[in-house]
Order: sequence, then structure tokens, then C-alpha cells
Amino acid sequence: MPEPIQLFDPASSTFTYVLFDEATRDAVIVDPVDEQLARDLEVLAKHQLKLLWTVETHAHADHVTSAGLLAEHAGAVTAAPEGCGIGTAAVQLKHGDPLDFGGERLIALHTPGHTAGSMCYRWRGHVFTGDTLLIDGCGRTDFQSGSAAALYRSITETLFALPDDTVVWPGHDYKGRTHSTIGAEKWSNSRVADKTLAEFQTIMNELNLPKPKRIDEAVPANQSSGLRHDAGGGGAPQPPQGYAGDVAPQQAFEWWQRGEAVLVDVRTDAEREWVGFVPGAVPVPWKQWPGMAFNEGFDAALKAAVPPGRKALLLCRSGVRSIAAARRGTELGIESYNVLEGFEGDPDEHGQRGKRGGWRARGLPWRQG
Repeated sequence: MPEPIQLFDPASSTFTYVLFDEATRDAVIVDPVDEQLARDLEVLAKHQLKLLWTVETHAHADHVTSAGLLAEHAGAVTAAPEGCGIGTAAVQLKHGDPLDFGGERLIALHTPGHTAGSMCYRWRGHVFTGDTLLIDGCGRTDFQSGSAAALYRSITETLFALPDDTVVWPGHDYKGRTHSTIGAEKWSNSRVADKTLAEFQTIMNELNLPKPKRIDEAVPANQSSGLRHDAGGGGAPQPPQGYAGDVAPQQAFEWWQRGEAVLVDVRTDAEREWVGFVPGAVPVPWKQWPGMAFNEGFDAALKAAVPPGRKALLLCRSGVRSIAAARRGTELGIESYNVLEGFEGDPDEHGQRGKRGGWRARGLPWRQG
């Protein structure tokens, strides 16, 4: 049975997993960490992998994901549990949903408790449990809509229903352990094995753990796939989603043609050259790496591109960067919209792009780079 590549971030004790199809080299990454972006890209290159999906188990409170950056730099599509509020994820996963990569398939399991939207993922004889089930432990339930009762049911009714030899790959470990099995946790996990619901709730209520150090920074950043900024505020008040709204490609085209708006392409120069571009769109690449101050060049270029009184229509590949850019434009006082489905559109159930109504799929003007 093939095994995942397990990677570790010492600062947050977070495990990241890379799964791939040995024949096609198509890959999935589970719970990537922004500070390990360079490492993960090196792993993909070393194994000659094509990253199709980034997947989150939940909106993390102790580190920031690199999902959005991997979408930009590796061409991946972002996927996340629909109940976690990660609005920038291109695919919102429900219980039982599959993610295909080559001839392999990852299956989503809704396992609320650590957070209301938490998910685990099953692949062959493996299960990636995030913070739902740890080795001889489990995730806390005292914030982010956590529930000890829901977590108990998720572990005992969903995870413990898997075959005993299913390999458990946790989201964290703090004692140097790497994996376990469902059988081992069912028999010896000190928090849940042979415990009633009432006993489990008492254990969880008495943990009295300190607040995660990075929660105020990490959760908001993770709800936008890790695409964040460090600049101060200013500009116009923001609507609830942080930008003026989403607009379908045809509506965006009509606004643009009437002169009401400026179409701004936030993809990289390389993407426009190799994939295609919209003649007349203003190129203002959205580029930001973890640990860097916000790209002031983006601010200046966007302000120069959009005259006062006009809307900004932000276009990227599939809608991750354009949402982040629309939020930034709104902070700068520009009425900014995200163009739905992006230039290429999201993949369909067979992994093919351009089937759900992106700019190019709608027959709107574009040229090959």
C-alpha cells in the first residue's frame, strides 16, 4: 500500500501530507503551512509531482496555511470543508465528497467537534485526522464552535467505524510520534478509549488549555486561504465579505465594455504568457510571500489602474487571488469585485478546467499568450 509523504513544521508541531498517484504523479497536499512553502515546492519538484489539490482539515488556529500561495505558484485548486468559513476555497467539501488525483481518490469525512466544520480524509487504508483524533489524544473543543459531544460522536461513530488497521495520520504531535492505527486508538487513547460521553466531556472541560498564541492572526488568514496582508487600514468601510461582491464573467465584461469598470488581471506574467490573457485588461500581479511586508507595488499599481468613480474587476485563474485582491482594493477605497470562476474556471468532477463558466469558457475575448 502506498504511503503519504509526511512533513513536519517544528514551530507549530503541524504535520503536512503529500499524497500522489505513482503512475500520473498527480498529487494532493493536506494542511500545508505558509512558512514551509519553499520546502513543499522542493518536495514536489524532487518527486516530479503535479499538485492538483490543496486540502484543509479545518481553519487552523496555530499556523497559517499556504493553500492560496500553492494555488498561485503550483497551479493547485484549493478545497476546504464547507462549514469552516474558508470562502476563498474553490471547492467547498461536504461529507462523502471525493477528490480525484490520477487514479487515486481522497474521500471527505465530516467530523465536527474540534471545530464545527472539521473534516478528516480517507485514502485507501489511511485516514488523515487533522485535530479530530491525535495519537493518544484529540483536539480541544473550547473555541471555534467546538463541541465535546460532537467530537466524541465523530471519533467513536465515524473514525472508529473504520477498519482497525487503518493508519491514522494526525494533524499534530508533540512527542515525536508520527502515526498510529484506528485499532490502537480505539483500545488505548487516554481521552476516549472505554470512556462514556459524560466522562469524555468532563475530561475536555477540565483541560484548561491556554489560548493559541496565533489564533487572532491565523484564523482570519486561514479563512482566506492564507492570502493576507500586513498593511494598516484606511480606505472605505468594508462590506461583510471584505469587498464589493462577486460578479459573473458576462456581467463583468458588460461593465468593462460600458466603461464603468477596469478589468485587472492579478495573475503572474508567466500565467498570462503560457495560459492566455484578456486584451485590454490591466496586469497587476498579486504577489505576496509569507513573512514579507505587504506588496506596496500592488497598491500603487491598482490605484493607478482604476480612475476615481470606476469599479475594479479582479480576475485571476480560479478565484483565490482575485478575492484577496478585491479585499485589498476595498481597503484602498476602490469599489472592487471578484470575477467569479476566474480566467480558466474551476475543474469539473473529472478534473477538467473550463467547465463551470470561467472567462475563457464563456467565449469572452481572450488570446493565447
